[in-house]
This record gives sequence, C-alpha cells and structure tokens, in this order.
Amino acid sequence: MRVARGRLLQNAAASLCILLILVAICVGLPMVDRTLPAERAVPPHLPYEVGGGVTVVPPAGAVLDVTRTRPTARRGTALFVLGPVRYVVVVAPFDGDLDGAVDRLRRKVANANGQLDAGLPALTGTGLTGREGAYTTPDRAGRYAVFLGPEISIEVTVSGTETALAEAEPVIEASIATIAYQGRL
Repeated sequence: MRVARGRLLQNAAASLCILLILVAICVGLPMVDRTLPAERAVPPHLPYEVGGGVTVVPPAGAVLDVTRTRPTARRGTALFVLGPVRYVVVVAPFDGDLDGAVDRLRRKVANANGQLDAGLPALTGTGLTGREGAYTTPDRAGRYAVFLGPEISIEVTVSGTETALAEAEPVIEASIATIAYQGRL
C-alpha cells in the first residue's frame, strides 16, 4: 500500500512546526529570563519565609536576590542585598549540637580559603540560641551567626567591605534578632 504524497507533506509540515516551537522555547525563554531583574524589593516590616519553618524580617533597604533564594518545606536559602553587603540566611535539617553546626559553617568558610573565629553566645529576639562571630576570606570580610531549632540549623552570613559592613550592621543586627522558627517544637 502506498502513502499519499499529500499525507507525507502534511506530516513534514507538522513536524517542522513542532521543531520551530521547541526552538522558540529553548531560545526564547532564556532570553525572557535574562530580561527579568534578579533583585526584588521586599517589605522591611513583614516576615519573609526562608524555608523549613524559619522566618526573618528583612533589613530596611534590602532587596531579595531571587536567583539565589530557594524556600522549601524542609530547608531554604534567602539572599538579601544591601548595596555591596550580602546577607544570607540558610536553613537546613540538622540533628547535632551547636558546636557541630558551627563546625559545619567553619568547613564551608574554610573551603573558600577563609577563617572563622570561635564566636560568642547569641540569642534572637524570638528565643533561638546560637553563636555569632566574624570570618574572613581572601576577598571579603564578614560576620556570622548560627542558631539551632528542633532538627534544623540556621546559618547567617553577612559579607562585604569593612566600611559597608559597619554601615549596614545596625539594620542587619535588628533583622537577625527577628529570626523565628515556626516549625514543630
């Protein structure tokens, strides 16, 4: 049995249309994505859901970098930008003690050729206990804080130039004090 020439042309045209649609999607969507801004304004008076049941009230004047922010039910990351200062809150499942959580952050900083000091006891305004201190890497200076909730750790890192950190420190300290765990206790 022979296939009609018209049917072959119709199939070829349909296949070509599908191919063009796929090319348009593969080329067009990344172009549209690049035109969207990576930073979005966040209200400085409302808690932002980082993930894993953790919220934080962003510092006044901060914008959220949506390319590096990933909230989920069990973990999350939020990157706030205040000019040249980066303020990152990372929530992850954790079943160890505070020293173990600080050691985990120390390994991350050490992998970036940096050093983390021993830190001092810290407490959020919502009752989370932790430790805070300073760290350095070859290209940035920073502050850190680590807090524990039931079955989670909350790592806070703030980095920038010494001058920018000093200027942003009051609003960031106020923001860190608002970190709250809404999960099951």
